[in-house]
Amino acid sequence: TIASMQTQIEELRRKAEQGSQQLQGEVQELQIEATLKSKFPGDTITPVPKGEFGGDTLQRVFGPSGLCGTILWESKRTKSWSDGWLPKLRDDQRTAKAELSVLVSSVLPKESGPLEYIDGVWVTNLDSVAVVAHTLRFALIEAATARQANTGRQTKTEMVYVYLTGPRFRQRVEAIVEAFSSMREDLDKERKAISKQWAKREEQIERVMTS
Repeated sequence: TIASMQTQIEELRRKAEQGSQQLQGEVQELQIEATLKSKFPGDTITPVPKGEFGGDTLQRVFGPSGLCGTILWESKRTKSWSDGWLPKLRDDQRTAKAELSVLVSSVLPKESGPLEYIDGVWVTNLDSVAVVAHTLRFALIEAATARQANTGRQTKTEMVYVYLTGPRFRQRVEAIVEAFSSMREDLDKERKAISKQWAKREEQIERVMTS
């Protein structure tokens, strides 16, 4: 009887953890969607209907020349990284006819920074969503402007495509994200230092009041 009860307890605990992870994943999806809507009110941000195809959010980027391209966002909040996410997201990107795809994960691959370009997919964390979105949509707007200015000139279009998929653009994005991450770390350190000072002052005031 005790063994049976322990089995039931473990099963209930497992279901509770799964439910909690699913809820956290949904919260992260909504957070990404809210960030994109607040930062880019001129874009069209729409959640992907369940069962239509993979991905969670479609960001249709609009610039001076109109629709410049689409970014497919996928959110993952799990305890471990899976390489199988990347080919699945690439397939979803083709189905959605999106120019770029971004995987936002709570767990990143080993020895990777806050932004990596892995097998055709941009991989980042939740803290870097805004700066990654800024940079990618800027690239899409630049590419659309170049295409419009050089209509009929296939060589220019190919050069833009090579640039967007080449190491120079990836290094440019990485440099922006690294600077952003460094600034964020400095801000967190300053916040912690100020919090310690406040706590120390509050303790001193309490001592004076007690005396």
